[in-house]
Amino acid sequence: MATLYTAPPLLRFSSRRSPSLAPHLSFGNWGKSELGFVPRISPAKLQWKGREGEWRKWGVRCTAEGIDGGMFVRGREEGIAFSIIPERLKVVSLVACVMCLCNADRVVMSVAIVPLAAKHGWSSSFLGIVQSSFLWGYIFSSVIGGALVDKYGGKRVLAWGVFLWSLATLLTPLAANHSTMSLLAIRAFFGLAEGVAFPSMSTLISRWFPTNERASALGMSMAGFHLGNVVGLLLTPIMLSTIGISGPFILFSSLGLLWMMTWAYRVTDDPAESNFISRAEQRLIQAGKTASQKKSNKFPPVHLLLSKLPSWAIIFANAMNNWGYFVLLSWMPVYFKSVYNVNLKHAAWFSAVPWATMAMSGYLAGVASDFLIKGGYPTIFVRKFMQTIGFLGPAVTLLCLNYANTPTIAATLLTIALSLSSFSQAGYMLNIQDIAPQYAGTLHGISNSAGTVAAIISTIGTGYFVQWLGSFQAFLTVTAGLYIVTTIFWNLFATSDQVL
Repeated sequence: MATLYTAPPLLRFSSRRSPSLAPHLSFGNWGKSELGFVPRISPAKLQWKGREGEWRKWGVRCTAEGIDGGMFVRGREEGIAFSIIPERLKVVSLVACVMCLCNADRVVMSVAIVPLAAKHGWSSSFLGIVQSSFLWGYIFSSVIGGALVDKYGGKRVLAWGVFLWSLATLLTPLAANHSTMSLLAIRAFFGLAEGVAFPSMSTLISRWFPTNERASALGMSMAGFHLGNVVGLLLTPIMLSTIGISGPFILFSSLGLLWMMTWAYRVTDDPAESNFISRAEQRLIQAGKTASQKKSNKFPPVHLLLSKLPSWAIIFANAMNNWGYFVLLSWMPVYFKSVYNVNLKHAAWFSAVPWATMAMSGYLAGVASDFLIKGGYPTIFVRKFMQTIGFLGPAVTLLCLNYANTPTIAATLLTIALSLSSFSQAGYMLNIQDIAPQYAGTLHGISNSAGTVAAIISTIGTGYFVQWLGSFQAFLTVTAGLYIVTTIFWNLFATSDQVL
C-alpha cells in the first residue's frame, strides 16, 4: 500500500546524499537553497510507492529504472542539469531538418532548369536527361551508403553525404556554364551523395528511439522530407528573381554546411556515446529496444538478406511505393492538362498542398502506429495495417480518379492518394529495423535501389503506355492493380521477427 511521505523543509536531493534516488527525479520547477536544489512542491503532493522507489507528481513518473510517460522532463542528474527537451527529440529534429534540405536540394534544379535552359539553349529532350542524371548516382549509392552506415554509423556517413551534396549543389551553376558533360557529372555526383540519406536516417532512428516511439520519429523525419518540396518550390523562384540563377544553389548549400556544424557537435551514433543525454533517458531507450543494434565490422551479408522472404516483402513494397509516387509526381500535371486543360504547374495548390498534407498524414500515421503498439497490439499487425492503408488507399483513389468529371474532384483525389501513400512510412520503412537491426542500412539501401529502378520504369513507361493505348485511365488502373498485388504479397510474407 502506498503511504504518504513527508519531506523535511530543506531536503537536499543530490547524488551524494541520495545516490539511488537523485538521478531519477524529474520535477518541473527547481529552487535553490543554501544546501542545494530543492523542488518547489509541497511535500504533501509527493507520494512514495513500492520498494523500487517511485515518485509521482501530477501524473509524471520517474522510477529507479528510468523515466517513462512524458517526453518533456527536466531536473538534475549527478550534478549535471538535463534539458526539458529529451536528447532523442533534438536528434530527430536535426534529422528532419536535413531530410527537408535533402529534398529541397532536389527541387531546386527542377525549378532552376527553366532559366538555365533558356540561357544555354537546351532542347526539351536534353532537359529530361539533366533531370534524370540525379538518379544515375542515386541508384548505386543507396546500397553502398547503407553498407557504410552499418559499418561506420549514421552520424559520420550522413555528415559526409551532406557535405558532398552541398558542394555539388554549389557547383551546379558553374558546371552548367562550363559544359553539358560537367553538368551531367555534377548532378550524378549529387545523386551519389544523397543516396546515403535514407539509410542513415533509418539506422539513427533505430538506435536513438525505443520500438514504441520509432514510428513517430520516422513520421517527423519524413514530414521534413515532404516539406522540402514546399520549401524548394517557394524559395527557389524568390532567389532566382532577386539574386539570379546562382542564388538558390548558394542558399541551400550554405544551409547544408551550417547544419553540419550543429550535427558534428551535438549527435552521436548511439545514445550511450552522447555527452548530452541523461542516464534516465539512456535507460528508457535501451529498455524499449527488442534487439541488439551494434555496428558490425563485417561486410553486410547481402546474400543472406536476399534469401529471406520478409526482405523481399520490404523490397517490393519500396518499389511499389516509388512506382506510384513518381507516377503521380511526374505525370499528373500532364494528365490534368490533357484531360481537363488545367496547367497544374501554375496552380498554387499543386506546389504546396499535396506535399504539406503528405507531411501531416505521415506524421499522424506514425503517432497512431506508436499508440497501437503501446496499447498492446502486436508490432507486425500494426506494420501490416499501416502498409495496407498506404497501398489500398491510393489504389482505390486512383480507380475513383477514372470517374472524376471535374478538375476539382480529380485534384482532391490526387491529394488524398498522396496523403494515404505516406502511411507506408509506418509500414515497410519501420519493418526494416524490425527484421535486420544490425543491417538496417544495407537493407534500406537495397530496397531504395529497387525503388529507384521502379521510379525510372514507371516514369518512362507511363509515356509509352499512354501513347500505346491513348488513355491515362488504363495506366492508372494498372497502377492500382499493382498496389493490390503488392499488398497481398506484403501481408503474406512480412514479419516483425528478426531474420538476421
